[in-house]
Amino acid sequence: MMSTTRGRKENRGANNRATVEAYDRYALDYVRSTAEGGARQGHRALAQLLEVIEPDGNILEIGSGAGWDADWLEKAGFRVRRTDAAMAFVRFQESRGVHAERLDVVQDDLTGPYDAVVALHVLQHIDRSALPAVLRKVSRALREGGAFLFSISEGRGDVVEQGASGQYYVAMWQQAELSEVLVPLGFRLQWSISDQDNEGSWLTMLVVKKGHDRKETVRPLAI
Repeated sequence: MMSTTRGRKENRGANNRATVEAYDRYALDYVRSTAEGGARQGHRALAQLLEVIEPDGNILEIGSGAGWDADWLEKAGFRVRRTDAAMAFVRFQESRGVHAERLDVVQDDLTGPYDAVVALHVLQHIDRSALPAVLRKVSRALREGGAFLFSISEGRGDVVEQGASGQYYVAMWQQAELSEVLVPLGFRLQWSISDQDNEGSWLTMLVVKKGHDRKETVRPLAI
């Protein structure tokens, strides 16, 4: 059970650290709660990604968590660099016999180039003022024509959710706001959807970096 407080702490670094620490404490419970579903809820979005990148593509996954989405992508023939800011998730994946590594997208270099970057249900935990810089990193890490698939809490404002394992910072965004950041970085919209689950409203977007010459024609992002 979580309580929610409107507003945010002044120190965005503290927001990030508190959220990562909460996930470190909650990781095994999260693994158990998602084990049966695996990547099932993300299949629709992942299938859209397969339409715009070639088989055997190299994918960076930000916020791999338990690794279910990476499992699905690897079974589809892709090479996935599994990363998470919470070491508990990294250790869990390693206990399954797969390689994962710690990556803090706010502080660390993403390296690359990649054919795609995937960040499902993770970017909402990045401080609102820090997200544009993270999106610039993603753009730099992608090849020309590369794809970026992400989902983020949809709405307005910031909240701090208090759970049994600690505090989780959440920034909510609308598509128009994100487009204002993504368009100057050369991204074009391929697909998007808004939906809901027991955690609230989610916006999922698949955008492609300019230079796209693959399977489908993409359309400019509307702002």
